[in-house]
Order: sequence, then C-alpha cells, then structure tokens
Amino acid sequence: MTLSPVEPREIVVIGGGIIGCTTAYYLTRHPVYDPTKHKITLIEASKVAGGASGKAGGLLALWGKVVSSQVLGCTDQFPAYPSNLVPLSYRLHAELAKEHDGEEKWGYRRIHCGQLEAKGRPLTQAVGKKGSKENGESLSLQKRSKQAIGTLRAAGIPQDLDWFSPESVKDYSEMGDPNTTAQVHPYQFTTSMAKLAEDKGAKIIIGSVTNIEKVDNVVKSVTYKDKETGKTHTIPATDVIISAGPWTKSVYPTAPISAMRAHSVTIRPSRPVSAYALFTEITLPSDFGRPNEKARSKPSRGKQVTPEIYARPNNEVYACGEGDTLVELPHTSDEVVTDDSRCQDIIDYVSSISDEMRDGEVTARQACYLPNVQAASGGPLIGETGVKGLLMAAGHTCWGIQNGPGTGKLISEFVFDGKAKSANIGSLDPRKVL
Repeated sequence: MTLSPVEPREIVVIGGGIIGCTTAYYLTRHPVYDPTKHKITLIEASKVAGGASGKAGGLLALWGKVVSSQVLGCTDQFPAYPSNLVPLSYRLHAELAKEHDGEEKWGYRRIHCGQLEAKGRPLTQAVGKKGSKENGESLSLQKRSKQAIGTLRAAGIPQDLDWFSPESVKDYSEMGDPNTTAQVHPYQFTTSMAKLAEDKGAKIIIGSVTNIEKVDNVVKSVTYKDKETGKTHTIPATDVIISAGPWTKSVYPTAPISAMRAHSVTIRPSRPVSAYALFTEITLPSDFGRPNEKARSKPSRGKQVTPEIYARPNNEVYACGEGDTLVELPHTSDEVVTDDSRCQDIIDYVSSISDEMRDGEVTARQACYLPNVQAASGGPLIGETGVKGLLMAAGHTCWGIQNGPGTGKLISEFVFDGKAKSANIGSLDPRKVL
C-alpha cells in the first residue's frame, strides 16, 4: 500500500548524475510536495555531474532516423529512444529552459542535425601552418573562396555549415531541424537541476552508499560513507530511488546494467561555427597518420571512423569517439582513467576534415562510462523493483541527458502518486528483468 502524500516521507535518491538531479528537481516540484513533511536527500559518491552527465554531448532529439555509427555503444539505436519517453522529456527540456533561463544558464538552443560523409586528409597535409593545434596560436580565419563555397553547395551542404574542408566533404543529409533537435551543455544542465532542487529543500550529500536496508521486503534505511570524513551514517528511508547510472550494480547487484567507457574532447575552434550536431562517416586515406607515429593508429587507415561533432554556444565544439570496454568501471567517477591516445585519435579525425578544428585549441580530453541494460527488452529501467519503496531509474545509455527530465518527472509520480501518469512506460518496468 502506497503511503499517503500527506504522511511524512524520507526520500533518498542515489546518484548525482542527470537522472538523480532531475528526479530531485521534480520531487521538489510535485504538487503535493511539502518540505515540512517530505525530506529529500540525494547521495552522490564523488561530485554532482562527475561522470557521463558532465561529459556527454547534450543532444536532444525527436527525430527517428537510424545512422550507421558505433559511437558510444548506441549502434542501431540512434533514433532518440525509447519512443514512450522521448516526447515527454523533449517537451520538458523546453519548459525548463523557458522557466529557468536555460539558454543562458545551460546553453539550451535549437539546432540542426545531420549526417556528414567525408574523406579525411592525411595528417601531414592537415597540420596547420603554425604547428600545434593545442597552443592556441594557430588560427584559420580566411574566408572561403567562391570555388570552395561552390564545392560545398554541390555536395548539398547547407550554406551556414561552412567549417569543413571543401575537398573533404562528400555528402550531407538532414536528420533533424530546430523544430525537432536541440542541445544543452550537460554539466551546466545537471548542476543547475541540482541547485534548483536544493533551493526547494533537497539536501545533497557526498558519500558512497554501502547498504539499502530492507525489512519484510520494505525499504527501511540507507547507509553511506561520507567522502570527506570517512564516517558511516545511516538515515531512515520510506522511498529510495537508485539512479546511479553505470554504478547501479554497486547498490543493486542483480541489476542487468553494464558499463562502457567513452572518450571525448572539446575544442575552441579558430572562429565561431554554426549550430549543428553531426554524425560523421570519415574515410581515412591510406597514408593517414603522422611520421614516426605509434602502431596504434595503423589499423584505422583506409577505414571509416564515425566521430560525433556538436557545435556548442560560446565558441566550443564537442567531439566524441567509439566506446570501449578495455578498462573496468572504477569505484567512483573520480577514478575514471582517460586514454590520451584515444582522445588524440578523435582530434586527428575531426582535424582531417576541418581547418577550424585543426587550428583550434583543445580545451578538454576526458572519459566517462555509459550504462547499458543487458536484457532483450533494452532500457532504460524506470519504475518499481518489487521491493516496496525501492525504485530504479537507470540504464539510459547515450540518451541520459535527453531523457533526464522525463525520467525525473515520472519517478516523482511513482513516489507521490503511486504510478507513472505523464507517459505509458510499462515496457520499461524494471521488474521484467530483475
């Protein structure tokens, strides 16, 4: 039997990524939420947005076209999914941005999205005249010639998508326009949701959950180890939401969620670029590579690579590469290991087709882990677990930022209304796979 909303509630959210933070936000915005009766505590092991929620691309989409890419472990799942959650969450993103000035606070904006086919240039040819692309001094500010512009138009490239080498671009196809595609800066959005939840009474604790106590199949308490003091504390709980992303198994061992490492970089291009998110297919030339390069790059020569490239506000470009499972998931996001060679590969790939990125300044090399649901039904998993008071919201793969608001709102309904009301998500019921 569900507790009455007017009764005191001790609600604990485990995980300070986008799912946990939007859950805390919507719990504090639910119509029956009363801070004098309802206590909301979010427990995060390292720092808010310390994992993928701070290092993702931030693409929001309604479109549903499959593209041939294996970036970030989302092969054949590039239509924004699941279809029963995407429309709700996309709409909520727009509402949040309007209510809280998201355009200014977390870079919300409508954009174009397309698939770009290109042929990379050898790195010896693509190297800028002034050398290193990370020293901030090598700038490419020359206007495109009429011939170059004509070459881009012949390939079907939109007029404002002019930050790619004309001799490299082969084809462009639109996947989404500003009516169906938008973006946010993931770190700014996630931390903003956390702050807005705190403003309405939610409490954030930095510590690692070590136990969820259950008595007679009913949640009773949560125990955690404080990161700063190392002391162990136990707090009562009437409702616990597990939103720990790839770390879900650490608090719920039978959850069928695995982790995939993903690398990305951010670049300050040599000049401002237009608002596009691009799924690329770059064919590397047989002589791609640098003199005396390490053997690691040789297998990629003559083959296709598929980095994603997202232009962001404030003159920043985000680019990410394919996922890997070479390094196991560490204990916390603080301990994630970044493979610099994989980041350099991404930089080399995008530099081979764009002078603006080649001559720009690399501002971040980073890695994170994405949660994948290992079940035929796929994911994410959102809803009840079979233990009274214990809910799960995890396994969002590369669409966590997109589906964060919708997930948070639905979890707030499970807690205060006893069921999901804003969308029919029966297919995402965790009990089907737990």
